[in-house]
Amino acid sequence: MSKTRVTIAGEKFLINGEPTYKGRTFQGKPVEGLLFNTRMVQAIFDDENSESIQQWAYPDTGRWDADRNVEEFIAALPTYYAKGIRAVTLNLQGGMPITGTEMTQPWINSAFTPQGDLKPKYLERLEKVLRACDDQRIVVMLGYYYFGQDENMADEAAIIRGVENATDWLLDTGLENVMVEINNECDVPLYEHEILTPSRVHELVNLVKTRQRDGRRLLVAASTTNWPYRQEAGVPLPERRGNGDPVSNELVERIGRTKVTELLAACDFILFHGNGLDPDGIDKVIRSIKASKLFTDNPRPICINEDSTLVANMDAAFPHYVPWGYYDQGKNNYRDGFQSPPVNWGISTPEKEAFFNRVAEITGSAG
Repeated sequence: MSKTRVTIAGEKFLINGEPTYKGRTFQGKPVEGLLFNTRMVQAIFDDENSESIQQWAYPDTGRWDADRNVEEFIAALPTYYAKGIRAVTLNLQGGMPITGTEMTQPWINSAFTPQGDLKPKYLERLEKVLRACDDQRIVVMLGYYYFGQDENMADEAAIIRGVENATDWLLDTGLENVMVEINNECDVPLYEHEILTPSRVHELVNLVKTRQRDGRRLLVAASTTNWPYRQEAGVPLPERRGNGDPVSNELVERIGRTKVTELLAACDFILFHGNGLDPDGIDKVIRSIKASKLFTDNPRPICINEDSTLVANMDAAFPHYVPWGYYDQGKNNYRDGFQSPPVNWGISTPEKEAFFNRVAEITGSAG
């Protein structure tokens, strides 16, 4: 039986029927019902490519160890909870493990076979992490697909089969601390399969909703960048991408003009990423989303589950009743960040310390 049950009531997240941070306000703003979170997509990471796996070796042993990675992540969970974290983002295909490698990702980190079946070793690690989070009253936002790995899926039928298999497996565990993120930043034009793009990903959101056990289904969304909201919010598109490359006219047309209307209409909650925005941009984008008809007709939680190490962006988000997610890429050095293996899951840098301490302050956690 699950110890942690996540539900939604209006714009609030609830755990076991009670709003998170019950009764808490900070600087005159409500905190109750928010879901402060951190991006930990490599918690079940592994690499099946023998030519790239050595890049993730631990400095003390000279080799990569997927089980050690899981155990060290689980060991850090009580600290995260004590600091006020109530959710972590994981992904069945991980995330970019080396800075600036969006375009070429030769490593093979996927819980799916090319045909959409689930790999037992990944499931063992995943279940261990999900149950540990459940024990700690931490919600998991579980992504299924990630650009850079979706090309390892054979075809659209495999993508659909993977969604069905992952969703059914999650329901069969009986765990109720999981929300689904179909894919990470569906509007990034690097996905190989059309069904993972904004024009069609709502089909997969709706598919998850049809899978039930005893009348229970999983809460589900897909995340986007902030680019689809910038024009309406009056925020200029960036001149350069995160890896430093100039933003081309083609990219502006493909992502900066993307419509996410059907996706947002289907989602139980709204996920967007704050990367590349400053606090003023965060403020404007959130105001724009909340003023949109899609939101006013169906108010739901809005959650940023990836941004940066810029704590000022969190301070800009939560007064609008939007929780914020820490994203710290790291340097593959077992110290910095949370996304470049081998990961040190502890609060091991000043950047991590600043984030966790600010969450503790906002949420009134003992820390």
